[in-house]
Amino acid sequence: MKISIITVVYNNVDTISECIRSVLNQSYKNIELVIIDGGSSDGTQKEIEKFQDKLGYYISEKDKGIFDAYNKGIRKASGDVIGILNSDDLLFGNETIARIVAAFSNSNAHLVYGHGMYIGKRNSKLIKRIYSCRKFRKGFLKYGWIPLHPTIYVKKEVYQKHGWYSLDYSIASDYDMSLRWFEDEHLKKEFLNEWIVKMRMGGKSTTLNLQKRKSTEDLDIIQKHRLLGVFTLFCKIGRKVPQYVQPRFMNFDSILKLPVSLER
Repeated sequence: MKISIITVVYNNVDTISECIRSVLNQSYKNIELVIIDGGSSDGTQKEIEKFQDKLGYYISEKDKGIFDAYNKGIRKASGDVIGILNSDDLLFGNETIARIVAAFSNSNAHLVYGHGMYIGKRNSKLIKRIYSCRKFRKGFLKYGWIPLHPTIYVKKEVYQKHGWYSLDYSIASDYDMSLRWFEDEHLKKEFLNEWIVKMRMGGKSTTLNLQKRKSTEDLDIIQKHRLLGVFTLFCKIGRKVPQYVQPRFMNFDSILKLPVSLER
């Protein structure tokens, strides 16, 4: 099984190398890393070029935003399964992709997802937010439930069925895409009770000054998918509170052990 990982980047020289290494260091080797750079001017391109012979595909050119870049990467991906790993982020460990592949093989699923966490921008051992998940039930969507997008890996045929990321949304198109997948009763979904990704705080949708725009887009998407409007939005926002609070009362090692005790 070939795994394609799409990484999009624009002016992120400080973290792109660590992101790339987290993919190249995987024990599972049948991985194609596709990097779409939006025309960086801060030295990001030089960092990427250090790894160019190990990349499946790389291009640097202007785009229409992160979701346009995702679409470009997906079109170039040749893997059986596609995942997203943004340039600020890291695969959780060197066995992460091997465990995802095993989950696909053992379940014959179309889609595999798991847990994610947000870490400090400069300190990867500072856990700021825990985004745990659980086995899916359709009613969850009405209450704002959705897995963290970079923890979701899907077979390429799922994109062929459900199409590209919408460019109508500048921040929340990943939520729209995830809802398309999870609303599809014909897609078999497998919950992997493992950490998948570490995401740095300060990304496009985590900064406070963009939260208002994100909520506006989320509400539009919620209405488009005929969920419960403002109620679903409030539930989605409310889910963040324990995600931020929980790490304050746990040490690093305890958090790493969490998946073994979370509901399957």
